[in-house]
Amino acid sequence: MARAHAATAPERHGWRGLAQRPWWPWVGRGLAAAFFAVVAALIFHQARTVDWPAVLQALRALPVGVLAGAGALALLSHLTYGTFDWVGRHCTGHGLPRSTTLGMAMTSYAFTLNLGSLIGGVGVRYRLYARRGVDPGTIGQVVGTSILTNWVGYLLLMAALPWLWQPPPLAGWTAAPWQLRAGGAVLGCVAVAYVLLCALRAGRALTLRGHAFPLPRWPVALWQVAVSALNWMLMGAALYTVLQGAVPYPAALAAVMLGAVAGLVLRVPAGLGVLEAVGVALLTTPTLGQDQVLAALLAYRALYYFVPLVLAGLAFGVAELRWRRADEAAAPATSSI
Repeated sequence: MARAHAATAPERHGWRGLAQRPWWPWVGRGLAAAFFAVVAALIFHQARTVDWPAVLQALRALPVGVLAGAGALALLSHLTYGTFDWVGRHCTGHGLPRSTTLGMAMTSYAFTLNLGSLIGGVGVRYRLYARRGVDPGTIGQVVGTSILTNWVGYLLLMAALPWLWQPPPLAGWTAAPWQLRAGGAVLGCVAVAYVLLCALRAGRALTLRGHAFPLPRWPVALWQVAVSALNWMLMGAALYTVLQGAVPYPAALAAVMLGAVAGLVLRVPAGLGVLEAVGVALLTTPTLGQDQVLAALLAYRALYYFVPLVLAGLAFGVAELRWRRADEAAAPATSSI
């Protein structure tokens, strides 16, 4: 019966036909193992580049209460970022539970911070979503929506910062307050334009060059701006906490935001050295020396970057092992049919 059914079943050609080949499951397992090995190697390489004695010394110099407060703010920020994928869930309707979506977004965020957007924002997120049956097109829309959410709030905060804080001269360069405020206003207008676009489209997708980009309705767009701004403010609050209030909060927020853009432009994984250079340049004062600023930045990096990476790596590894065992258990059952 099984042979007769197999003989009458039409043979598929092209990419869909590959899945019917007997060697295809081994190819899938090999690709998954290779991806996991690359991620593990990148984590190991990243750990080797860290000056761990300096990090430990910076952490030991801080009171336990300060570390606990900064760690709590870092956790809250990672949770806030995890809700970004809820917007993609709303726009695409992929149907995964909110808790599952939150966990996958938080895992990919930790990888993104430390290993770059290609590994974390795209690679890890694609792997996690695809394992749960979400098609590549939908995953791409979720990734795009999360990236958009992250930056609309950033642009709005950049419009507000020049009214709250004046940067010190850097390398002999300075700008008048009105110039910074005018530049910030331009950036803020981009975030406002996005909300207006969502209001005008009323939930209809935006089509550009044959590609459809889902847009939420304006209340969801406002929520995107608000939750993104909240996430950046929590990041600034975590750094402000490890600095123990030695600088104004807007200065700590500006160091985090400008350091993120500098690391993105220079393509340095985790912004290693970039965040520290920006922070030392912006936050050093006559009463706060460079060594104190650098110690606080190292503590912030450990709490916000490396600890979440360890936890995300463990979570990703456990999930991968469970999927492999499930595949191995399903393979004999499939072959016996």
